[in-house]
Amino acid sequence: MQVTETLSEGLKRAYTVVLPATDLESRRMERLTSLGKTLNLPGFRPGKVPLAVVRQRFGTAVSAEVLEDSVNEATQKVLSERGLRPAQQPKVDLGEAADPARLGNADLEFKVELEILPEITPPDFSGIALTRKKAEVAAEAVDTALREIASRNRDLQDIPAEELGDRGAAQGEVITIDYVGKIDGTPFPGGTGTDTDVEIGGQGFIPGFAEQMEGMKPGESRTINVTFPAEYGSKELAGKDATFDITAKRLRKGVTPEIDDAFATKLGFETLEELRDLLTKRMQQEYDGMSRLRLKRQLLDELADRAAFATPEGMVEQEFAQIWQRLESDKAAGRLDEDDKAKDEDTLKAEYRAIAERRVRLGLLLSEIGRINNIVVSNDEMTRAMRAEAARYPGQEAQMMELFQKYPGAADALRGPIFEDKVVDYILELATVTDEVVTPEELAKEPEDEKAEAGAA
Repeated sequence: MQVTETLSEGLKRAYTVVLPATDLESRRMERLTSLGKTLNLPGFRPGKVPLAVVRQRFGTAVSAEVLEDSVNEATQKVLSERGLRPAQQPKVDLGEAADPARLGNADLEFKVELEILPEITPPDFSGIALTRKKAEVAAEAVDTALREIASRNRDLQDIPAEELGDRGAAQGEVITIDYVGKIDGTPFPGGTGTDTDVEIGGQGFIPGFAEQMEGMKPGESRTINVTFPAEYGSKELAGKDATFDITAKRLRKGVTPEIDDAFATKLGFETLEELRDLLTKRMQQEYDGMSRLRLKRQLLDELADRAAFATPEGMVEQEFAQIWQRLESDKAAGRLDEDDKAKDEDTLKAEYRAIAERRVRLGLLLSEIGRINNIVVSNDEMTRAMRAEAARYPGQEAQMMELFQKYPGAADALRGPIFEDKVVDYILELATVTDEVVTPEELAKEPEDEKAEAGAA
């Protein structure tokens, strides 16, 4: 094999590789001969098929196989002998040699182009100073959560006549109605209902529907006018005017239960204290998750400032293409960020290309830190991750686990975040991390908002 380096510029490398025709022909004849010993063709004894017949029947397929194997082996040899670590799959250009029929007639010449991974020197982690903002669950926050739970579990009770007096349905009360919806005086499909509960001022109905029933009394009838929203789910009704003939039948109010042991028992707990403990733990887990996310972002910003190495252009282009595809999808669906709407395409491309480059650089740095320090994702960790992902699809857990086993690439999508978190944990153990206790509101603030507030002050 003859190898000639044709490009060595930055991270880019290119080589011309020549494989002798004699070696290729020898491999092809060896493969044909071996195949002939295993064939069972009509008119020939098993394993005694003449070489000429084997060549005639299978020569093209064998040549293609030898060509592919020879090029792959030669490419890997070029990489290993030169200690090259490709950033992506090398690009192989066979040119005219791509025709298997030419195999063995002349030396095989092909080109290999690739980008290599940069030399990465991890920073001194002990020189990284971080602030971990932490919040603790206050008793008042648990009380608020309990009141919200109690409100969602309120009981509806009829309003006594003496309490109702001459007034009708008021805000927050629930009126039970029968109704018939009409368009141009004709009832429309799905527009009729009986014994339907409607909360005055509540959500879930056409705008203006519940509001016009305020003041109705049981036994009273009323016709109301509404307009279906232009984006209403049914195209037949969207944007159209309609009337509803309403008959009120019953009026009730929500009674919030007392927050005590009996309330906790109703929710499946033995005591109110047990319910409070569970809420406290869940809220603390949420705070801790926010705290870790902020700390991780802070660490990644510090690492990005210290990652001063070149990035493979191919990896950046691939990452940018994925980002831009999502942005165009969001734009087509009307979900584009308000800030982005005001920018021209060139500005957006420049900004998102910078984001793509940052992501690639951080990914390479974290990967190298993990490689140097033998950080790996264990089989047990992968199994737990796959089971957790499968649990997100109730009733299809077995099919999801089978999918992960059948398609390793699907499981690899779970491996990346686990590996990243393990590397982050490793760095945090060595970095200088100072804890700062803050309020939950301060913890929830985005770093950009904090900077804006600091600038205003």
